[in-house]
Amino acid sequence: MMRIEAPCVVSLTWKLTDAQNQPIDELPTPVEFMVGGDDLLAKVEEALSGHETGDELNIQLEPEHAFGDYKPELVCFENRALFPEQLEAGMTFEGLPDGAVTPGMPKDTIYVVTEVYPSHVVLDGNHPLAGMALRLRLKVEDVRTATPDEIEARSVGSGPVTVFDPAGAAPSRGALH
Repeated sequence: MMRIEAPCVVSLTWKLTDAQNQPIDELPTPVEFMVGGDDLLAKVEEALSGHETGDELNIQLEPEHAFGDYKPELVCFENRALFPEQLEAGMTFEGLPDGAVTPGMPKDTIYVVTEVYPSHVVLDGNHPLAGMALRLRLKVEDVRTATPDEIEARSVGSGPVTVFDPAGAAPSRGALH
């Protein structure tokens, strides 16, 4: 049986909860992730190292090892006229719209609309799980050798969009998957 050692591809199922065990995300059907690439958080890869098919792990992730601390400076207010007529809380935008006036806001960030008012819109550039301690219960369903293409890409390049990736962006070091 193959042990998890970078670079390889693991097939995982998991349940993610907050520190009070309230459900956040579940991956009931196995999905493949690259170990030694950009698909998983470093702490998850570290915990998986040396394990094999059938192993189950419980991982506690503090904010600094998951999605970082919540940064109030990533919340801003912009003029309602800059946004589409059909706008509601929960919608996401890559970067701020043209005409945005809040100085110093990162351009390559996904912003979530948190509130909509007649005169302005409240946007939050924090990851939805920023500032949260998380508990991840995962099961290793399979382990295989990574292909040369996967190694070069540093990703398996597949997987569902979940709470970890609210805007459907490509995985990055800041994403669990």
